[in-house]
Amino acid sequence: MATRKVTLSLDAAAVEFAERAAKAHGISLSSWLSKAARREAVRTGYGPHLATAAEEHAVADEAELAAAEEELRAEG
Repeated sequence: MATRKVTLSLDAAAVEFAERAAKAHGISLSSWLSKAARREAVRTGYGPHLATAAEEHAVADEAELAAAEEELRAEG
């Protein structure tokens, strides 16, 4: 998959949650944020109209996201 470097500004709490979730899943922060952005784009209707591998991947990631959120809630 091709990557592109970007500079983003995120609120401190969002970064902390993302870092914890990425660590819990053994992936980089960049990878976790990429997956989260893809899922949100598809969820809000900005993905391609036809199912693509990226869209299917995003849907499959929903279970991973739910598990990460549950783990964060359990940690307090």
